[in-house]
Amino acid sequence: MKDIKDLSLEELEFFIGRLGKERYRARQIMKWLYRRGASSFDEMTDLAKDLRAELGRTSRISSLELLNLERSGDGTRKYLFGLEDSNRIESVLIPDGGRLTLCISTQIGCAMGCRFCLTGMSGFARDLTCGEVLNQLAGVINELDTDEQITNCVLMGMGEPLANYDRVKQALEIMASDVGFGFSRRRITLSTVGLIPSMKRLFAEKVPCRLAISLNATTQKVRAYLMPISKQYPLSSLLASCRTLSLPPRERITFEYVLIQGVNDSEGDAKKLTQILRGIRCKVNLIPFNEFEGTAFRRPQENVVLLFQKILMEAGYTTIIRESRGGDISAACGQLRGRITGS
Repeated sequence: MKDIKDLSLEELEFFIGRLGKERYRARQIMKWLYRRGASSFDEMTDLAKDLRAELGRTSRISSLELLNLERSGDGTRKYLFGLEDSNRIESVLIPDGGRLTLCISTQIGCAMGCRFCLTGMSGFARDLTCGEVLNQLAGVINELDTDEQITNCVLMGMGEPLANYDRVKQALEIMASDVGFGFSRRRITLSTVGLIPSMKRLFAEKVPCRLAISLNATTQKVRAYLMPISKQYPLSSLLASCRTLSLPPRERITFEYVLIQGVNDSEGDAKKLTQILRGIRCKVNLIPFNEFEGTAFRRPQENVVLLFQKILMEAGYTTIIRESRGGDISAACGQLRGRITGS
């Protein structure tokens, strides 16, 4: 039976039309799903009873099963959701001053194989559907206190969003739609390892999100060691592509740089980074490596991190050190794992 949350507004209009009903009903249904959080068609009281009955016969409204909720000492919350095929994914809610940011997964596991990320070590099972991406947002909203509201969404959880392009694009459009969750595109960020063709498509199709790129090295040799995808899309090609992207006015690309002791954290790396980013409207997020069991990588000393930031800032780059959040519950960047069936 069709999951109605896997349909875009246009697809839902077509679906409603085939049932012999007015296409504008699709907008009503979308508002019930995403603005009011309806879990059944019977709740949609401004639809005729015969339409509600027909929808119930031909489609369903999916949701995720919340299997576990962990709370960190710093306020971060990690949600473990069960999917219909018994796979599991994780989402993370991060409080930061007046902001409440939800980190959303787009795949079960990850096929990119980045050496510093625990998610990839779990292997890759499959892409998430549009409904499964959106239901993380819906599921967390259902668990919020009455005075809480999610202000930002980042596709930075398990998986590579651009490797699941079509479904992620559809989910983002619903997140930003006036009949969907209604987020401003400036409040949505997609993080990628740098799949160049999909990055270009993202901008050509004006998908509503900001772009963050996981960079993590200043030379092709080191980046290819840390991130195998760099063998397919070399560092020089990635940066050249960034220079051609048509960014909206006053918008910048965010480059994420995981600092790993003795690998990419030297003064020379910092100076090299200031050079290779020239000509790109950007800012830099420095992420001291979050250690996990079984890794040989180590987090740099605080003075090393601060010096790296100082060099970038003196060169004119806005540079933020992203403090590790949720490390005590394995919810920090690079620590999401979920549990793939059979593991």
